[in-house]
Parts: sequence; structure tokens; C-alpha cells
Amino acid sequence: MRFQHIIWDWNGTLLDDAQAGVNAINAMLATRGLPLIDMPSYREVFGFPVINFYRTIGFNIEQENWDAMAREFHDLFLSDPTIRLHDSATSALACLQQAGIGQSVLSASEQSILGTMLDAFGITRYFDGICGVDNLYGHSKLELGHALLERLGRSPDTVLMIGDSLHDHEVAEALGVRCLLIAQGHQSYARLARSGAPVLNSLADVAAWLQSSQR
Repeated sequence: MRFQHIIWDWNGTLLDDAQAGVNAINAMLATRGLPLIDMPSYREVFGFPVINFYRTIGFNIEQENWDAMAREFHDLFLSDPTIRLHDSATSALACLQQAGIGQSVLSASEQSILGTMLDAFGITRYFDGICGVDNLYGHSKLELGHALLERLGRSPDTVLMIGDSLHDHEVAEALGVRCLLIAQGHQSYARLARSGAPVLNSLADVAAWLQSSQR
């Protein structure tokens, strides 16, 4: 079997939280008297590092307290009732586990928040490694990726990264692993397709894609 380990992104890939992100951002925009953003526009401009995204949609970052903004967003985001797993997330994880493929999570989410959410959704048992960042700022997760890959001790050509953003593709390229993108998260299909990586519409299509890619 070609792929022996899957590195999953969390937000937008396994977790269906794009609407919660839009809701939190719009609440922040509204308190500042700035124009709100709809989902299609959000998916065309959202990216990493998130501070650049905030600038793009109108926040005056130079006049803000970035620490306070990060906490404001996370308070709003984590209390949003729309957050849930994508419909096929658990079945995809179970299918891969049954196939004997190892799995880890590599996320730009803060480590304790990530662990708490995985526990709450009852999916921690599927993962050999859970890697989140040590802050709320939404920076790159590339350094974490290097550390995870070294810890796994697997050849990069046996590892696949599955994500929902161009940053996931950038991380995968830097790590020397293949990348599969899912267009049901924080960035649109058209944006993801420009990366040149394979793009699927749904997690429900992952098992079939893996089977066909490993023949």
C-alpha cells in the first residue's frame, strides 16, 4: 500500500467550522462598524497567516491589540453552535484505521483547544499524533509538520496530507509528502485547484480516491 500514514488538517477538513468562522468574524466586523463578509467571499480570501486575512477584509491591525483580537475571535468561534464534524469525518477515520493506515492531526489550532475538541467529538482514538500550536495567532504549522514527520519515522513518499487550504498544500510540499485537498472547508474549489493538487468535493470521496491512487 502506497500511503501508510495520513496527516489530517483539523479546521475545515475534519471539523465543519467555516460558518462558525464567518459568524465570529462578522461579529467582530460589526462591533467596529465595518462591512460584513458572506461565505463565498470568505472562502475566496481566507488564508494564512490569518493576520493578513484580517487586513484584507478591513481590520486596521495597526490600531488593534492583536492578542485581544485573537482571544475575541476564539471566544466567539468556540461558542458558536454550528460547529460540528463533517458528515463523513468519522466514517473516513474509521475506514483508514481498519485498513491499517496510521493517522495524525496537524493543526494551526492551539494544542489544548485541539485536544479538547477531539475528545468532545470522540475521535481522539483514531490518531497516533495530535499536533497543535502554542498560541492563538493562526501562524504556519510547518515547523510542527517537520517535527511530526521526524517523529513518525516514515518515508515522505508513504505519507499523505489531507487539508482544505493552500497552506496545507504548501506544508505538504515543504515536507515532501503528497497532498489531497477537500473543498468543503475554508477555501473554494477553484482556489484549491490552482495548487495543482488533487481536489475532492467531500470527505465521502476520500476512501475511493485512496483506493484508486494506490493501485
